[in-house]
Amino acid sequence: MVKKEASRVLDLNPPSLPKRHHIILKFLISFLLLGLAFHLFVSDSLSFFTSSVVEAPPPLVEETNVVIEPPLPATSAGDLLSVNESKTIPNEEISTSFNASNGECDLFVGDWVPDPSAPVYTNSSCRDIEAHQNCMMNGRPDSGYLYWRWNPRSCELPRFDPEKFLDLMKNKWWAFIGDSISRNHVQSFLCILSQVEQAVEVYHDEQYKSKRWHFPSHNFTLSVIWSPFLLKADIFEDINGVSSAETQLHLDKLDKTWTDQYENFDYAVIAGGKWFLKTAIYHENGTVTGCHSCLGKNLTEMSFEYAYRRALKSILDFMMGSGRKAFVFLRTTTPDHFENGEWFSGGTCNRTGPFKEGEVDIKDVDAEMRGIEMEEFEKASIVGAENGVTLKLLDTTRMSMLRPDGHPGPYRQFQPFAKDKNAKVQNDCLHWCLPGPIDSWNDILMEMVIRGAH
Repeated sequence: MVKKEASRVLDLNPPSLPKRHHIILKFLISFLLLGLAFHLFVSDSLSFFTSSVVEAPPPLVEETNVVIEPPLPATSAGDLLSVNESKTIPNEEISTSFNASNGECDLFVGDWVPDPSAPVYTNSSCRDIEAHQNCMMNGRPDSGYLYWRWNPRSCELPRFDPEKFLDLMKNKWWAFIGDSISRNHVQSFLCILSQVEQAVEVYHDEQYKSKRWHFPSHNFTLSVIWSPFLLKADIFEDINGVSSAETQLHLDKLDKTWTDQYENFDYAVIAGGKWFLKTAIYHENGTVTGCHSCLGKNLTEMSFEYAYRRALKSILDFMMGSGRKAFVFLRTTTPDHFENGEWFSGGTCNRTGPFKEGEVDIKDVDAEMRGIEMEEFEKASIVGAENGVTLKLLDTTRMSMLRPDGHPGPYRQFQPFAKDKNAKVQNDCLHWCLPGPIDSWNDILMEMVIRGAH
C-alpha cells in the first residue's frame, strides 16, 4: 500500500504513453534545464564584470585663479560691516586718462588683491617718513595692510621702478602741490626713489611743510609745496587742525608760493579739495563776497562747491595757458574713513582689510568734489591740447575708498596705548601709513609717465 502510493508520486510517465515518447520527453526536459543553467551563468558573469569596472575620474580642471593669502591678521569685529553700514559702489566707470576707447586700459578700474611680496621699502630703509605716518614705529600691531596691491582689471600694472624712473628724469624737476595729502604722497615717492639714490634736502620752509630735494647722480629735483587751497589764503590753524580764526580765502588770486616757481617744473601733481570744506570767508575783487560755514556772521552763506569749482578753473586756466609746457597731473579727492564720528569728535578707523566691491559707497561730499574735478579736467584738457600742454587725471578716489585699513588711526602718535590700553586718542583716518596703499598711487603715476612719453 505504501509502495503503491510512492510509485504513483514518482512515476512521471502515464502508462498509456509509448516508451519512445518517454525518452523524447526526458530529452526535452534535460535540454530546458541545461539552457536555464547556461542563462544563469552568463547573467551572473556579466553582472560581476560590470560591477568590477572602476570608472576613470573626470579630467582635472586647471585652476587659473589661485589666491595666495597674505599674512593677514584674524578678522576682527572692526573688519565687518553691519547691514546698515553696507552700501553699494556705483557701477559708473567714468573714462579717465586710459581706457578702451583709445586702446589702453583704465588703470583706475580694478581691485585690491593679496600680494605676499614685501613693500619696496620699510620705515627702517627710508628716513623720509614723517612721524605721524610712521605706523610701524608708532606701534601699530598688525601688518596685513602691507600685503595688497592694486590690480587693474584689463591690464598689468608693474611696480614702480626707481632706477628706470631716475634714468628717465635726468635734469628734470617734479613738484607736488597741495595739502598734507600731497606731502604724504611725496614721502612715498621719496621712499621708493631712496632705494636707488638718497636725496639731499636743499630747502624747507619755517614749518617744514614745503621742501625741496636734489638727486645729484641724476640731477633730478623734487619739490613739495604746501598750498592747501592753491589760492591765496590767510590760515590760522595749529598743527592739530584747530583754528583760532576763520580762513580768509581769495577766490580770484592764485597762491604765489607755487605760481612763482611754476616755470621751473617739468612735471606737476596738483590736488586739493578737503580744505574747501572748512570754515572760510570768501574774497573776490578785493571785497568780501560771502563765507562758508561761518555761523553767527552777517555774511552770505556760499557753498564749498562754488569755491572749489572757481578755484580749480583758475588753477587749470593758469597751468594750461602759462606758456610752460609741463606734464600736469590732477589728482582727484581723497576719501577719509572716519567711523562713529569725525576727526574732532572721536571718529575711528580700526579695520584691518580692504573693502570689497559692493561694501562701501563714496560719500556725497567726495562724489561732489570728484564730479567738479572731472568736469573742470575735461574742459581744461581741450585747452591744454591746443597749447601743447599734457594734462592727465590721477583718479585715485575709488581705489583709495576701498582701503579703510591703510590709515594711521590712533598710531599717528608714538605708542598711544603704552600707558593705558583704553586711552582715548585722536585718530587719523585721512592720511596714509608708510609704507601703505598710497605707494600704489606711484605705481600708476610711473605707468602714466611711461605711456605719455610714447
